[in-house]
Amino acid sequence: MIRARFKLAFAGFALDVDLELPGRGVTAVFGHSGSGKTTLLRCISGLERVAGGELSVNGAVWQDADTFVSTHRRPLGYVFQEASLFSHLSVRRNLEFGMKRTPLAHRRGGLDACIDLLGIRPLLDRATEGLSGGERQRVAIARALAVSPELLLLDEPLASLDLARKQEILPYLERLHDDLEIPVLYVSHAPDEVARLADHVVLLEHGRVVAQGALQDTLSRLDLAGVFAEDMGAVIEATIGEHDDSDHLTRLDFPGGSVHVSRCSEAPGSRMRFRIQARDVSLATQKPVRTSILNVFEAHVVEIADATIPGQVLVKLSVGATPFIARISGRSRRELRIETGSSVWAQVKSVAVLH
Repeated sequence: MIRARFKLAFAGFALDVDLELPGRGVTAVFGHSGSGKTTLLRCISGLERVAGGELSVNGAVWQDADTFVSTHRRPLGYVFQEASLFSHLSVRRNLEFGMKRTPLAHRRGGLDACIDLLGIRPLLDRATEGLSGGERQRVAIARALAVSPELLLLDEPLASLDLARKQEILPYLERLHDDLEIPVLYVSHAPDEVARLADHVVLLEHGRVVAQGALQDTLSRLDLAGVFAEDMGAVIEATIGEHDDSDHLTRLDFPGGSVHVSRCSEAPGSRMRFRIQARDVSLATQKPVRTSILNVFEAHVVEIADATIPGQVLVKLSVGATPFIARISGRSRRELRIETGSSVWAQVKSVAVLH
């Protein structure tokens, strides 16, 4: 577990957080610009020294009333928005520089594991100045891992990349999620990145934690509709059931049902994550017949709240053990007499597989 408690005041801004975070997996620190995300990472790294702060990482105390471990002595890797590579060194030499920071007795594995995890072996002998933005960030992450960190901090590593470069690097970030045994704190203001990569979410506003918890639980909270806005919806863990080659479809099984999506390349039994946005779910009080929508579920209404759009409401549903969210008009709710506890049919118009 990561235990972090910091209070810090600047002119016009104050950070006040008290966190207990998982000691493994990816925790997304999410919030709009100016919410305190980067300041929190600077406190955790020791770049910002906070009087009275507390920090421990999986039992190791990095800061308390009697202790302050300086940044260069903290076993962490830090990747910034802009890859801070040494332009006078090759990719290989950049990685070796990171590894040489770590005493031999504390090294876990060698460079090969970092190189293969980030897919940068073809880049090793190249100069860093000739790399694309996505390649530079992959090298920066590999260099951060080369120090054998016990905590990896990623401060909006995709913020400076265009859409094509983001799509290039996201599969490698997913490898971090699947393969690393250390905790990762991933700062972002992009809900799609959070939905794809995170296990746990911390939501910051004006320097304070307004929500935190498991990804699926946090994203489906109706009281956070104003934060996620158009990105409100459900993220669901599933397993590939089977492929239908004749219709080019794949069935994804989850607790409560199955969805059909465009054919995936992964083998049956593989774990997948998919996302259903509230705007893509419509409701009916009778089972739809002769409809072109493939994914239709019997559901129960758990909660209803006003949406951020005037005249619309959010309806939280239970599909078996899995939460869905629908956004419908207030008029539709009244005409269909949808209330908490109602039984309805949810029609899912679009499912986004998060590869």
